[in-house]
Amino acid sequence: MQRAQQILRKDSFDPMLAVDSIALDFDGRHRRRLVLSTENKRDILLDLPEVAHMRDGDALALGDGSLVVVTAKPESLLEITAPPDLLMRIGWHLGNRHLPTQFLNGALRIRADHVIADMVRTLGGRTAPVAAPFDPESGAYASHHASGVHG
Repeated sequence: MQRAQQILRKDSFDPMLAVDSIALDFDGRHRRRLVLSTENKRDILLDLPEVAHMRDGDALALGDGSLVVVTAKPESLLEITAPPDLLMRIGWHLGNRHLPTQFLNGALRIRADHVIADMVRTLGGRTAPVAAPFDPESGAYASHHASGVHG
């Protein structure tokens, strides 16, 4: 079984050199050590020195020098829209509940949750179910230069 001990960031390699790909949801892209199965049914061992976040388009560098491209798998999400001042207030309420939140131009995305959807509507926002890759904000104290992660 090949080992992946390094993540290469999206624009730091030629994607044409990749030998395989792997589709992972948000939780699957936030790992340290785990056996993963690629699109071509190859098992690889993710073996990083510490937990790291992989983003859509990054690659795992395998021990033999080959690359496996990471794609973000669509998930069941809620897209929240509202006028800017209200959207900021809704964002505060989501943060107060420690909910992972993705910030888009004019919208927020969270994991589908009917209780939170009701809260958002009560506050005056609109919600719509979407299936899309989820890449929430990592937080102010998250390490962006984790050991074993380059780019």
